[in-house]
Amino acid sequence: MPARSAYSIPQRLLHWLMALLIFFNLLFPDGMNAWKHLIRNGQTPSPADIASANIHAYVGIAVLLLAIIRLAVRFSSDTPERPNGQPAFLHHIARVTHVLLYALIFAMPLSGIATYYLGIEAAGFAHGGPIKMLLWIVVVLHIFGALVQHFYFRSDVLRRMTIG
Repeated sequence: MPARSAYSIPQRLLHWLMALLIFFNLLFPDGMNAWKHLIRNGQTPSPADIASANIHAYVGIAVLLLAIIRLAVRFSSDTPERPNGQPAFLHHIARVTHVLLYALIFAMPLSGIATYYLGIEAAGFAHGGPIKMLLWIVVVLHIFGALVQHFYFRSDVLRRMTIG
């Protein structure tokens, strides 16, 4: 049986939907930040503040649920083979980057849930500080790696996750 040349449509849809939701929450945390500021200062958040914070929370929960589905699809589906003609260390870097990305995709919403719903302040510090920073770094590395694959090595790695 020939190796698959692209990721399946469900794999690609999950990848891009998660990317959009993750970027949304990374780029627009204002509602949650405003809610947290009001609570810390003993003020009562308005219904709009609560709704805005809830949107951030619900998007995070959606990311967590989609990550679970994505892993289930990943382990039950074939994936394309690694591209040929590249140094072996690049495959190791890609693997480490993906493992870190998945770990952070789980850690970010779980720490957010622990903070928002359970009131665990240490989780809030981790969520808004080191986990968020690491997630940004790994996302940038992931994008950079895909672009290097596409433009420098001229592989089909980027095409596999876009148009197939």
